[in-house]
Amino acid sequence: MNIAILLPYKEDYTPKYSGAVSIHVSNLLKYSKFKDTTTVFGNTKKKNYLSKNFFNIKINSNIFSSNNKKYLEKFIDIHKRKNTNIIEIHNRPSYVKSIKETLKSKIILYFHNNPLTLLGSKSKNDRLKLLDECDYIFFNSKWTKKQFFIDIDEKIYFDKFGICYQSTKKIKVNINQKKNIISFVGKLNTAKGYDIFGEAVIKILNEFPDWKSVVVGDEPREKHIFKHKNLDIYSFKENSYVLNLLKKTSIFVACSRWEEPFGRSSLEASSLACATIITDRGGLSETTKYPIIINKLHVDTLYNQIKKLIVSIKTRKKFQKLNYKSFYLTHEFVSKIIDNVRSKIISVNKFNLNKKAKLKIIHVTNFNQRYFGRLQYNTGIRLNNGLIRLGHNVISLSDRDLTNVSKSFKDPTGSKYLNNLISETINNFKPDLLVLGHADRVDSEMLLDAKEKFKNLTVAQWFLDPLSKKGPDYIKNKARILDKIKAMDATFATTDPKSLDFNIINSYFMPNPCDKSLDNLKNFNHNPHNDIFYAISHGVHRGVLRTGKKDEREIFISKLKKKCQNVVFDTYGMFGKQPVWGENFLKELSNSKMGLNLSRGKPIKYYSSDRLAQLMGNGLLTFIDEKTCYNDFFNRDEMIFYNNLEDLAEKINQYKKDDKLRRKIAKKGNFKYHKYFNSTTVAKFIIDRSKGINSKFYWEK
Repeated sequence: MNIAILLPYKEDYTPKYSGAVSIHVSNLLKYSKFKDTTTVFGNTKKKNYLSKNFFNIKINSNIFSSNNKKYLEKFIDIHKRKNTNIIEIHNRPSYVKSIKETLKSKIILYFHNNPLTLLGSKSKNDRLKLLDECDYIFFNSKWTKKQFFIDIDEKIYFDKFGICYQSTKKIKVNINQKKNIISFVGKLNTAKGYDIFGEAVIKILNEFPDWKSVVVGDEPREKHIFKHKNLDIYSFKENSYVLNLLKKTSIFVACSRWEEPFGRSSLEASSLACATIITDRGGLSETTKYPIIINKLHVDTLYNQIKKLIVSIKTRKKFQKLNYKSFYLTHEFVSKIIDNVRSKIISVNKFNLNKKAKLKIIHVTNFNQRYFGRLQYNTGIRLNNGLIRLGHNVISLSDRDLTNVSKSFKDPTGSKYLNNLISETINNFKPDLLVLGHADRVDSEMLLDAKEKFKNLTVAQWFLDPLSKKGPDYIKNKARILDKIKAMDATFATTDPKSLDFNIINSYFMPNPCDKSLDNLKNFNHNPHNDIFYAISHGVHRGVLRTGKKDEREIFISKLKKKCQNVVFDTYGMFGKQPVWGENFLKELSNSKMGLNLSRGKPIKYYSSDRLAQLMGNGLLTFIDEKTCYNDFFNRDEMIFYNNLEDLAEKINQYKKDDKLRRKIAKKGNFKYHKYFNSTTVAKFIIDRSKGINSKFYWEK
């Protein structure tokens, strides 16, 4: 993939005079998997560039013509003779039209400032054109994005934009070795609040003679003169100098008056364990998870806040530690976000997929063939049914069955055989889409090699297990879903990705699908003997209870039974009663009016095991913890929500007595679940999001 990065004219790409854009570009380029095929284009009179792959566009300056226009024309002329896949334009929306009209490259536009102040994006029509002409738009903060969409419905263009924060490297810091330094970095003007800072810090230095202040920056258009024996003021320095200063700094101040699009200095300060004081202007608050915000910018307000941090060492260290531990915007992290978008727009546009296209798909998951149909009713089979119903050509590979039968002395886990089989199948079948479901033994490098060889290949994964930090197997499941993330164009989880404490690139919530061929009991039409069905799938592969196995759900059910004395419970996988599988599972399920959907761990937004699909799909009145937020999808006359044990017990007793209402709610819930959360619709969702098709689904409303 050949990529050209176009800097704004006059954006200096040298260590001493580089601005935020140049620092951003050069840092991320070092960690990009496309760094060897990427060239940065800019204009400078100096020779010491930030990176080797810089092309200096030299123009003959002329006061009678636009140097900016000549700069752009020369860039375009260079690329008329080049096969450039992607052109990335930084902070110059006015460049887009000319490049789009003359070159065939895909375009990614980066906004580092308020779009409403830049030529080419000031008006609503300008911004609508950019959404049409650009393949993707990155904003450096949520605030910048908000300005761009101020009068445009962003939901329509949800797959055309994203946030690309600035980044910095993770540097080891010893908080106990911090110096008594208060720092300010940036232009020394009123927009940055330097006039307020200067007065406040002079008062501080007079009161606390063992503290000093270091200022880095200049502003030839304004003069704010502050002098003190403990105040050092330097002109702009290289970024390495600033980082070294912030490593020693205890308190950092970014007290801007103007709406900062983001704020690189406060990001770096927070990452280096500074207690960071900011004003809530623009995107400044997005630079750290634990800012100290002064709502009213005044000398006394700033002075008082600095003084509090000096006097209270405990408070100061608290914010220093919080900032340092919560920092995540490393160069590696942000670079992966950009690389993923680059891969996606090239893959999607090369395939030129339309919504009616029939695909060649390889679906790799555990179809449990070695268990002789005992585990037939699982999500992998449901999704496979959906892919086939959509009319696609599907090869289904059961990864765990394959590794189980192929183990040998040379290949003790069967992984080599599995990966070779998938690789050769890709070579022969040349699929458009490879979908993985919990296929842990599939190798990431094999996938990356396949994507490099077959440019039209898209790879996606779905994941059903809990991902909450307060849930079971957190570390293990987090590692599993992130294991092959470099190769993934999309990831689908049965938990809301935005609610997790870690980031999954290009991730989407996927509901547990029901299937009309598997889930068709319609219990609401009958009056079964049992009231409540609840089953735990202990010993899935053994088929029997694990010895000594017990979890918090069994304790919960014990307490629930005591509060529901007249309710007939039918429970499995607990109290010494063996779990049920296959047709026996359906038989027992058909004997209950209601079902409890209780997953392991503390509830998190949208997470549920696939038991929910079995209960709702077969027409049982279903109870679910309201903290799962399923009331975003279902009304109270379709699903029953409870907030604690007592509330659940009360509602179970209520609906046991009112059978007519029980049937009515269960029927409505069953109808909606089959209408919107069926396997065919969920399979289409996986295909569309993986291939970049802009379509709407009920759970994304």
